[in-house]
Amino acid sequence: MGRYRIRASKNKVALLGIGTALPECRLDQRDTALRLAEGLEAAGQRDATRWARRIFNQSGVETRHTCVDSLSGPASESRFAPGTAAELVPQTAERMAMYREFAPILAERAARDALVDSGVAAHNITHVLTVSCTGMYLPGLDAELTHRLGLNDGTRRLPLTFLGCAAGMTAMRTARELVAADEQAVALIVCVELCTLHTQPSGDRESLYAAAFFGDGASACVIGRASKQKGAYGDRFLLAEGWAGLAPEAAEAMRWTIGNNGFDLFLSPQVPELLSRYVPNMVEQYAPDLKPDWWAIHPGGRGIVDAVQKLFELSDEDTRASREVLRSYGNMSSVTILFVLREVREKMRKQGSGSLEGLAVAFGPGLTAELMRMTYVPSIADGDTRIERDIEDELVSDGDARESSSRDWGLSHYRHITEASVVGGRYG
Repeated sequence: MGRYRIRASKNKVALLGIGTALPECRLDQRDTALRLAEGLEAAGQRDATRWARRIFNQSGVETRHTCVDSLSGPASESRFAPGTAAELVPQTAERMAMYREFAPILAERAARDALVDSGVAAHNITHVLTVSCTGMYLPGLDAELTHRLGLNDGTRRLPLTFLGCAAGMTAMRTARELVAADEQAVALIVCVELCTLHTQPSGDRESLYAAAFFGDGASACVIGRASKQKGAYGDRFLLAEGWAGLAPEAAEAMRWTIGNNGFDLFLSPQVPELLSRYVPNMVEQYAPDLKPDWWAIHPGGRGIVDAVQKLFELSDEDTRASREVLRSYGNMSSVTILFVLREVREKMRKQGSGSLEGLAVAFGPGLTAELMRMTYVPSIADGDTRIERDIEDELVSDGDARESSSRDWGLSHYRHITEASVVGGRYG
C-alpha cells in the first residue's frame, strides 16, 4: 500500500467542526459502585458484590452521564438494579420508548454545536449520517434531524445502525469518501448512544462490566472541503483516506444482541490480547511509514488503551486524551472518538501547535479496526501560504504518492507481538 497524500491545493477534505452533548444526570463512579453493591447484597449475591467492586475500581472511569435518572438513586428504587423482580425489569419496548424520547434531543444539541463550531449553515449540508447501536425507530433519527435542524428536504440521509464502538470512525471514513468525490458535498455526522438504557439487573460479570464503564452521550462533526474563506478561518483536521480491517477469527469476542429486556452485551476477556495479535499488521498495512505526532484512541476500556500504548510504545502524553475522556465520560460507544478528537484539538490550541500529523483508531465487533490519518491544522489567516505549503507535505493519497525519508515508524519490533502479554480491562 502506498503512502497517502492529500494536496492542500487540490483535494483537501477536513473535519471542520465538532459538537458534543450529554444528559444532565451525572453518575459518580464511587457512589454508583456503592448503590450497585447495595442491590447485590440485598439480592444475596455476595460473590458478585466483590467482583463488582473490583471492576469499578479498575475501570479507569470516575464519572459518566445517563438518561436513566433512577441509576443515580437508591438501588431499591431502580428497576435496573440487581434484585429487581423479573416482572418489573424494563422490557425492550420500554427501553426503546426511552431512546425515542431522549436520543433526538441529545443528537440535535450535538449537531447544532458542530454546525456552530464549523461555521457551516444548516442549509449547506448535503449529507447527514446518523450513527447509533443502542436504539432504533422509524421514521428514523436521520429523518427527524433533517426537520429539527432545518436541513433541506433533499439532504441525502445515511443511517449507520448497530455497528458498535467503531462506527463513529466508520461514518468519518464514509463522509470523507463522499466529500472527496463531490467538491460541493458537506456532510454532517451525528452519533448518539444511550448505553445505560441497557443496564441489566442480573449481577453476572458481563452485566457488571457494562454497568461499570458505559455512559450516554452524543457527538457530531461537519466534514467538507477545507477551502479558504474570506478572512481568518478556524483550526481543523485534514483527513486522509481511512482504512477498515477485519479479524474474523476474533468475531465472537464482542457481541451485542437484542434480547427481551434490552440489548445484551458479551465481551471476551481476551479482547486486549486479540488486538495485540491483529492490530499491528493492520496498522502496518495502512500506514507503514507513519510516525504520529499525536494519537486519538477510542477508549473502549482501560485495558484497550493500555494495550495500544504498549503495542506502539506510546508515552502517557500520547494516551492522555483517551484516558481523560474515559475518566470523565466512560465509554459512549460510537460517540466517544469525537470526544477524544475534541480533547486533542483543545490541547493543540493551548500549546499553539503548528500542523501535526496523527492517527485515530477505534475497535468494534467483527473484530473491526478503523484507522484514519489526520493532520491538525491551526487557524490560518487568509493569504497565509506558509502553513498551506506545510500542509501539502503532511498527508498522502493513493493517486499522489511520493517517497519520503522524513518519517520512519520502525514497525519491525511488532512482528513478534503475538507473544506479548497484555493485562487490563475489557473493550466495548
